[in-house]
Amino acid sequence: MIIDKLYDSVSKNGHVCLGLDTDLSYLPKEYLKKYENIEDALFQFNKSIIDATYDSVACYKVQIAYYEAYGLKGMLAYKRTLEYVRSIGCLVIADIKRGDIANTAEMYAKAHFQGDFESDIITLSPYMGLDSINPYLNYVENKDKGLFVLVRTSNEGAKDIQYLNDENGEKIYNIVGKKVMTLGNKYLGNCGYSSIGGVMGCTHAEEGVKLRKELSKMFFLIPGYGAQGGKAEDVALYLENGNGGVVNSSRGILLAYKKYEDGSQKFAEYARLETLKMKEDILKYVTLDK
Repeated sequence: MIIDKLYDSVSKNGHVCLGLDTDLSYLPKEYLKKYENIEDALFQFNKSIIDATYDSVACYKVQIAYYEAYGLKGMLAYKRTLEYVRSIGCLVIADIKRGDIANTAEMYAKAHFQGDFESDIITLSPYMGLDSINPYLNYVENKDKGLFVLVRTSNEGAKDIQYLNDENGEKIYNIVGKKVMTLGNKYLGNCGYSSIGGVMGCTHAEEGVKLRKELSKMFFLIPGYGAQGGKAEDVALYLENGNGGVVNSSRGILLAYKKYEDGSQKFAEYARLETLKMKEDILKYVTLDK
């Protein structure tokens, strides 16, 4: 199952999920001049980052909006990036955050689990209801695909809806998390986690221990590390026995080269260095007793 592959990748390569949320402004000016075509510039930058880091990350996450913004050429770069990651045997998450029902969701599933934009795992929003997830389940069950469903996000606006209480005083994100975990119980891997995981921001550390216990079978995609304020010790609260989640970093790695005088010439090398630092930073805390 896809979740066992991800679990094994974490065990082998650490917890880093490298976000290829690539904007043209992130590319070194000298490098950008090499390519007149937006498609080639974006893809070749991504390829250089991937080639420098593939042995030190659990997976890659590609945020589709960064490519949609550049139209057809951007989407060709998106396609090539997904294909390249999968061609070298790495796992890729398509961060598309779709959330619709019936035939529309079926088309989204088809678009992102087969064909030009095929990925291993996609992100979904459940806030239209669990029937917005149902059209993807055939791919989970029969095509070795996975889902990361938004449970509690790391942005400030999460409090507007996700932190509201029901009549019993239970927060919305708790309710959503339990419903998603129940849905995922049918798709448990040998590792004990489900191929239907949850997006769980790490910027609210005080809730981490409770959530990890309550959602014991849910593998987490953990945003919020680094640029959004999450620390390695916060991340560790959302892991169990050194596994159970991947931790995303995008700008912190892609733009690491800007901290160095010779960064423009060695952007991929500095991306690798930042990846290794993040990997070791997390590993220092994951074995601590909770």
